[in-house]
Amino acid sequence: MEQTSSLFMVFFFLETRLFVDIFSHGKRRWPAAKLPPGSLGLPVIGQSLGLLRAMRNNSGELWVQHRIERYGTVSKLSLFGKPTVLLAGPAANKFVFFSGALAMQQPRSVQRILGERSILELVGADHRRVRGALTEFLRPEMLKMYVGKIDGEARRHLEESWAGRAAVMVLPLMKRLTFDIIATLLFGLGHGAARDALAGDFERMMGGIWAVPVDLPFTAFRRSIRAADRARRLVAGITRERKAALEQGTATRSSDLIACLLSLTDSRGERLLTEEEIVDTVMVALVAGHDTSSILMTFMVRHLANDPATLAAMLQGT
Repeated sequence: MEQTSSLFMVFFFLETRLFVDIFSHGKRRWPAAKLPPGSLGLPVIGQSLGLLRAMRNNSGELWVQHRIERYGTVSKLSLFGKPTVLLAGPAANKFVFFSGALAMQQPRSVQRILGERSILELVGADHRRVRGALTEFLRPEMLKMYVGKIDGEARRHLEESWAGRAAVMVLPLMKRLTFDIIATLLFGLGHGAARDALAGDFERMMGGIWAVPVDLPFTAFRRSIRAADRARRLVAGITRERKAALEQGTATRSSDLIACLLSLTDSRGERLLTEEEIVDTVMVALVAGHDTSSILMTFMVRHLANDPATLAAMLQGT
């Protein structure tokens, strides 16, 4: 398992010369001998169903290892409607992250859900501009101002969902706590109907991000697109409200992420980001911070539950 130890068996949705030439509608075609081994499978579906099944069974790493054993560390396949290259191992990681020859692009399904002006889609100067804006929000002096809000959400969550219960399902609760904290910091959304509605749309949106991109009624992808549209309209509305509040002096740059992004200007005094870029950036930030944080907290609770000595030391430290 040395090749997969870092689990950067990078599924790459590439718009590189290789796949642009092969799958574009132009006349040029690459000889089959220059393609990596593997198969693209059925149109649109490709190997998506097999990967999704393995991920639901918590056997994604085994699925990838079987591909490596069959085709080697570089192979072609099709995932979520996109021609894809699987690169595995330390050498591949180095090539991916230090080579200027690759231009990464998300699957079209992710573009439709998260937006086409998000940091995942931008390159060059636009990417640096949006990344710099996010970095401004994540400066240590800014983060210190949010500790009180995070603490308040955590205390409310424990009182409402944990106190007095003999047993709880940790992962769903950690996902909701993470969402509530993110919604507070990104949107300034307090506890109430608007945040509950956004939480429901967010859950449906996440259900279709890594689904087969078949836009038909009753599919997970269609439900995800509709939920993303509702969430985007809500975020756009909050953006307009925050813009007005900033102009009236009733909000500050540190109120939340949207206020911070709206406050940033370039050397000519023009807004650094358009409203479309702000909405797409906030949508990506909402998704990016959710599963990683909630899973980490779930494992932390599991570790404490299985290690009384560590739990006792932590309680003693408080």
